[in-house]
Amino acid sequence: MKIRPLMVKQLTVALLVIVPTVHAAPVSFNDAWHTVVTTNDGLAADRASVEQAQYMQDAAKDMYLPKVTVGANYTRLDHDIKLSPADVFGSTSASHTEIGQVINNIVSNSQLNAALTSNISDRDVFTSSIRAIWPIFTGGRINAAQDIAQGKTDQAKYMLAMQQQAKFEDLSRFYFGVVLAKNVLQTRTEVTNGLKRHYQDAVKLEQQGQIARVERLQAQAAYDKAKVEQQKSLRDLEIAQVALTQLLKQTTPAMPSTGLFINNSLPPMSVFVDKTLATYPGLHILDAKRKQAGGLIDVEQGKYYPEVYLYGDYNLHDSGSLAAKMAPDWAVGVGVSVPLIDNSGRSGKVSAAHSMVTQVNHLQAQARQDLTVLVEKTYREAKQALEEYNGLASSLALANENSVLREKAFGQGLSTSLDVVDAELFVASIKTQRLAAAYQYVASLTRLLAISSEVNTFKNYQQYQGIEVKL
Repeated sequence: MKIRPLMVKQLTVALLVIVPTVHAAPVSFNDAWHTVVTTNDGLAADRASVEQAQYMQDAAKDMYLPKVTVGANYTRLDHDIKLSPADVFGSTSASHTEIGQVINNIVSNSQLNAALTSNISDRDVFTSSIRAIWPIFTGGRINAAQDIAQGKTDQAKYMLAMQQQAKFEDLSRFYFGVVLAKNVLQTRTEVTNGLKRHYQDAVKLEQQGQIARVERLQAQAAYDKAKVEQQKSLRDLEIAQVALTQLLKQTTPAMPSTGLFINNSLPPMSVFVDKTLATYPGLHILDAKRKQAGGLIDVEQGKYYPEVYLYGDYNLHDSGSLAAKMAPDWAVGVGVSVPLIDNSGRSGKVSAAHSMVTQVNHLQAQARQDLTVLVEKTYREAKQALEEYNGLASSLALANENSVLREKAFGQGLSTSLDVVDAELFVASIKTQRLAAAYQYVASLTRLLAISSEVNTFKNYQQYQGIEVKL
């Protein structure tokens, strides 16, 4: 339809009455996507979750290192520990020999016995030492713990990728929803302007006695209803724009600068199916869960094996007593711990971990089936939208021609006001239907690209291969 200068002026005025778009900030789809990736709080939280998992994975690597501690002990005894000749000689068996008689003479002399009594340890004992334990063999539990940590890191990364895909779909829905609403408003404005001219012509023809009053009333009623529909489209645009502005976290209302588009064709469905089954993050999340379940199996099975470790101790401070002087300054050794009876339920936990692996296998098989159905469904929806858009081209040409002819015929008294109104509304309905088909195509395309991990190729479909949708 050829738009007259008056219609352009009226359309501009109508758009300017939208308060949020007076200072609207134009933004392309690529820039909007970059904004979402860098500023969205949900994605930021998922990135923090990835960092947390990576830190936990780094922490699991330290399990191979020795554990070194510095300790200090203060002990208060019931009394000082003393050792007298009587205690020593009384514990010997030489009581009937000549040496034994000499010993008895010494012991019987209380002064001599007291003089030779040694203070082994004071009542208050304070010691300090460095202790080290280095695991050598743990039955594979350390490796299993590290595998579990790696699996959790992978899971967090793929969760982030899934959230990015979801946000890409959200942005496409909000962004092109605004584009659709803006185009629908333009279409409604064109209808309103056309019916306004028709109403003005009807008023003149009624004054000249060429048409009946009912014809003028029909034109007036159609014009008033068109204004209501135009105002409704205006509110729809405002609502859609608010949602997009909030998603982009902008202080000024966002107005898309990228329009709706279509493509002449799409790659074969098998390309999207194969790519989705090979790269979809949800499937990799299940792989990560299977890896964690395998690690749990190794952990529980490792409890059946002995633990071997090195240990050492070095005294930093002692009380200076005879017992402390007699004790060595350091000691090293090898320790072995053999589990005989375990109360942690290791056999049940091994069986539970095996069940988890089986569960993950079934979930992955079901997920692959569901993804295949989703890709095929979305692909067919995109193809259907293309067919609908292209198929309505002839209908739009017919509607435009019919509108022009009906308007001319009305001026010559050969057509009724209802015919003109129907022709104008038919043009608007075909345009709106084509816009909706284009929007459905873009929505289906972005979903296909998201679930097949081809988000970065959207620019190729939009800029290099895209055909801009024009009213």
